[in-house]
Amino acid sequence: MAPMGQLEATQKELNLAMSKYTKLLEKHFNPDISKSYRNVDFDFHTVNQIIASHFYREGMFDIGDCFVNESHEEAVIDKKTHFLEMYQILESMKSQDLGPALKWATANHEKLQQNGSDIELKLHRLQFMEILKLGHRDEALKYMRTYISPFSNQHFSEIQKLMACLLWAGKLESSPYTELLSPSHWAKLAHELAQQFCNLLGESYQSPLSVTVAAGVEALPTLLKLASVMTGKKQEWLSMKQLPVPVDLGPEFQFHSIFVCPVSRDQASEENPPMLMSCGHVLCKQSITKLSKNNSTRPFKCPYCPTEVEVGQCRQLHF
Repeated sequence: MAPMGQLEATQKELNLAMSKYTKLLEKHFNPDISKSYRNVDFDFHTVNQIIASHFYREGMFDIGDCFVNESHEEAVIDKKTHFLEMYQILESMKSQDLGPALKWATANHEKLQQNGSDIELKLHRLQFMEILKLGHRDEALKYMRTYISPFSNQHFSEIQKLMACLLWAGKLESSPYTELLSPSHWAKLAHELAQQFCNLLGESYQSPLSVTVAAGVEALPTLLKLASVMTGKKQEWLSMKQLPVPVDLGPEFQFHSIFVCPVSRDQASEENPPMLMSCGHVLCKQSITKLSKNNSTRPFKCPYCPTEVEVGQCRQLHF
């Protein structure tokens, strides 16, 4: 009977733990995330375009075509052409074929220079090293004179290093320049090319839909907690234009500087820009107007130091 008693005791412990498990699960994981939903008027035409663009941006062209046909958003097809070209270039680079990438960089030479990008030189450098790796010194020198020498004004030290590599043709593995042979250069350059490609298109490198969903996931616990607190104030929750609590997102979701006036707690805008006072402290324009009582010559005391400031001495800050 003793083993039976031990088994019953173990079963009781297991049953007790299982009964608590459901409650703990409900406490930590809210199955109904729709509680944080608010009735917002969406422009479904814009939303459909965002979704279709996301499919094309991620290289899912068949799914994108199907979605466009069903939603009748033919205007997005233009984006497919551009992103299709980008993925064809990236696929060629995976096969260590730089031809399409060099063709694109040459066609966009002026625009890349205006953006301060040196990706064209990096592509030629990689091609030069591939030629030299095969031991073709004369061919590599000819390639250097034709395609790389035009960059000598801005990248002279880089070209000097490549010229020194000619001395090690066929034995680059034992040269001081083995770092230039690292396979990681292909992956880095493919990533940079995708960034520059999107930049020239006027598009962000990351999909706006992916960023929005990721930010929403991070903010969801705060929104669910707020919704549960305001259970009895449903109408107020649905009509609220601004959240009463801050939603702290990570630095990856911060795309531009935001200034909040330390006096009025209002976020700066074009109509209410941040102003630098002569003492070095910064307030929004409306706060300065109130402190000076709308008198441009009347000095007023800075709220953060004993200095007296005049409105005429304040200068607008640009972030």
